[in-house]
Amino acid sequence: MVTAPEPLDVRRIRNFSIIAHVDHGKSTLSDRILEITGAVDPRLMRAQYLDSMDIERERGITIKAQNVRVHFEEHVLQLIDTPGHVDFGYEVSRSLAACEGAVLLVDASQGIQAQTLANCYQALENDLEIVPVLNKIDLPAADPERCMEELDRVLGLPPESVLAISAKTGEGVRELLRAIIERIPAPSGDPELPLRALVFDSHYDQYRGVISSIRIVEGVMRDHVKIKMMQAGASHDIEEIGIRTPEMLRVSQLGPGEVGYLVAGIKDVGGARSGETITESARPATRALEGYQDPKPMIFCGIYPIDGDDLPDLRDALDKLMLNDASITYEPESSHALGFGFRCGFLGLLHMEIVRERLEREFNLDIIATAPSVVYRAFLSDGTEMRVDNPVELPDPSRLDHIDEPMLSISILTPSEFLGTVMDLCQSRRAEMVKMDYLSTERVELRYRIPLAEVVIDFFDALKSRTKGYASLDYEPAEYVTSNLVRVDLLINHEPVDAFSTIVHRSNADLYGRKMAERLKELIPRQMFDVPIQAAIGGRVIARETVKARRKDVLAKCYGGDITRKRKLLEKQKEGKKRMKNLGRVEVPQEAFVAALRLEED
Repeated sequence: MVTAPEPLDVRRIRNFSIIAHVDHGKSTLSDRILEITGAVDPRLMRAQYLDSMDIERERGITIKAQNVRVHFEEHVLQLIDTPGHVDFGYEVSRSLAACEGAVLLVDASQGIQAQTLANCYQALENDLEIVPVLNKIDLPAADPERCMEELDRVLGLPPESVLAISAKTGEGVRELLRAIIERIPAPSGDPELPLRALVFDSHYDQYRGVISSIRIVEGVMRDHVKIKMMQAGASHDIEEIGIRTPEMLRVSQLGPGEVGYLVAGIKDVGGARSGETITESARPATRALEGYQDPKPMIFCGIYPIDGDDLPDLRDALDKLMLNDASITYEPESSHALGFGFRCGFLGLLHMEIVRERLEREFNLDIIATAPSVVYRAFLSDGTEMRVDNPVELPDPSRLDHIDEPMLSISILTPSEFLGTVMDLCQSRRAEMVKMDYLSTERVELRYRIPLAEVVIDFFDALKSRTKGYASLDYEPAEYVTSNLVRVDLLINHEPVDAFSTIVHRSNADLYGRKMAERLKELIPRQMFDVPIQAAIGGRVIARETVKARRKDVLAKCYGGDITRKRKLLEKQKEGKKRMKNLGRVEVPQEAFVAALRLEED
């Protein structure tokens, strides 16, 4: 065991995050910093060292923020590597709360992108010192002069403050580390005051319970003392405190400004949520730290176990994921078609996809997710207001006065050659242009107000395919506006299947109903009777397809003979099919539910 006799001198500590747009080189820069500071044995070094989840390595993206302590020129640098995708912006905001500075990384060939702006503004709101860095200067397509001019004009960062590096080759990384020491202020905090520590992340270990990432703000946290969670009100005995180097290394105490981890035998996953303030039981602080605003879910979907017996396991898995990712919400719900499950809220479509994949991989669950929907406000004729996140809950049209839908303010950065096709895409999704700015002769920033429901299915994919991958998207919630919306129900053999119900704009309802009916006709297996598939708005059918019955040749053994004998057999078959149609139930296969999500792929 490694122990520290005294808390670190705060003047030697620098806490910083690396923030950037997707794929601008955050994880690669983290790898080079680990190499240059000797934090990782060269024999054990691998690409994306801090990305610990298999799903992160496969997709090549960071999903969870990771922290690590390294030593450089008699200083202690505490680095937090953050995600870049817009759906994981909440991870970035939590990480920034544990830092005094941020390294803003910009790809020298792509320049400023949507998330570059969003993350930079977030860092400025937290009063962090920003160190601007141009990465990938070794690429043939790099244009550092243009990027520096953009940084100066758009973000007000003077060219002389911008560092040029290549995280891949290591060029300029030592100079960056020296700039971090010079420019980013040391943390403040009095070791004599009562302990106050901020929990900025947690995960669940099946052997040790909750392991929390913490930042000491004031006082000193010592091993084996009794601590109190100020928001939860629970007390625990510290089993272990330590730092990540990046391996977990036990220490005897952590002082002001230090970032580390805490194990206190917490088995209840609600006992150490992100934003929690930790203090000592014997000498408690009087006021909790501000913590974080709770993120508001933007899209919802139903998650159901394929085997109903797995419902308790699904609930436990969601509890453990909520500890690690506080932006997930869930509540129980039931469906006629799918049984019992949970209505889950997410920050975006990628977030939903990642959570679903983590449930399947990390917890070995077989699950079905319904089509995503957003939160509508339904105003009834009697003046009452309803919050509707499940299309099935939308009241009958005769009781409705009007429906409000959520809007987004989106920012799209695109090369000017794709301007026309991007505008066409936005207009087809009921978007209204707010403004258009040319960042340079080659790049344009477009700002739109667009219904959230038009974005959640495949807007991002369509944007990328229309611009050959060059456009970038950032969004934030806006207000609610009244729209002409209807609920489209799918009926199979005259029975509504609630999992397929969705709320769409009236102008798109016929097209949506026709597409879904055609898709389900391909997916539902043939029965011994005709199966009608209908799309309906209220009591009005807007589209219909029929899955034709299987044909059994009842005349196969009938050779020759009187025609009345054949007719008798055919009449008997007809009666049987009629009876079967009245009594028969159509089982909808699992792939039909998955197809509802994949409707736009064609």
